[in-house]
Amino acid sequence: MSRPPQRVAPQPGPAPLRRAAWRGLLACGALAGLANLLSLAAAGQARAASPSPLVEAGPEGLRTGAGWRLAALPQQDIPATRYTPERTPDAAAAGGEVLALRIEADRSYGNWVHELAQAPLPARLRWRWRVQQANPGVDLAKKAGDDSPAKVCLSFDWPLDRVPFLERQLLRLARSQTGQDLPAATLCWVWGGAEAVGTALDNPYSRRVRVIVLRNAAQAGSTWYEEDRDVAADLRSSFGDELGGAPLPTVTALIVAGDADNSGQRSLAHVAGLRWVAAPAR
Repeated sequence: MSRPPQRVAPQPGPAPLRRAAWRGLLACGALAGLANLLSLAAAGQARAASPSPLVEAGPEGLRTGAGWRLAALPQQDIPATRYTPERTPDAAAAGGEVLALRIEADRSYGNWVHELAQAPLPARLRWRWRVQQANPGVDLAKKAGDDSPAKVCLSFDWPLDRVPFLERQLLRLARSQTGQDLPAATLCWVWGGAEAVGTALDNPYSRRVRVIVLRNAAQAGSTWYEEDRDVAADLRSSFGDELGGAPLPTVTALIVAGDADNSGQRSLAHVAGLRWVAAPAR
């Protein structure tokens, strides 16, 4: 069941050691976090109408689904988060195991991305996940703790005229400086640290990324958790200040990710059974 998020304001924190060169390139730190969080642009990448499964079983063994790829920073000089398909024990699954994406973050960064051709907003997103090793440094309200062992995100085709003036200018600057079509709005459902389940907050680097905490460090272990999100409801609760009565946007990317570069820590998580439930045709 979807929980109504409780919004809290981000708190100031010390600037992280990473991203210094990238922030300099942007010439403005406010959008650095957005550019780093979702480096989605890639020349020649095919865009699908709907996402492929995260993990598939083929004749030659397990493989990641078609269209998924690692998106890292330009000239990244820190390790990339490792994404590996594997069969993982799950007592609730048929046969006692499940096909899952293993997410290993070790002072690392990188997103597992499936770009989409302006796909209609799904009615629901469903998945199973667990965090076996929590990251003790996670604090989603601070830049120094802006990490997560696991998150699922959607980026939207968000009209610039909905973006507040200052943020709009910063976004244009970031797009110009990087040559990337950085998303104007991204919503992430995350496995947090000490935050209460249901907490909603802005990314400490940029309000262009908004976050809903579904699980926290106290729930780490061998237990799998089911998620079933009403995407339109979560989008309205997170971006309602900009959405108003406008039509719901299309989706440009689905992202599964884990990182630990800000905190300099480690984490281990699995995500399985990610399902995109299409909205009924009008």
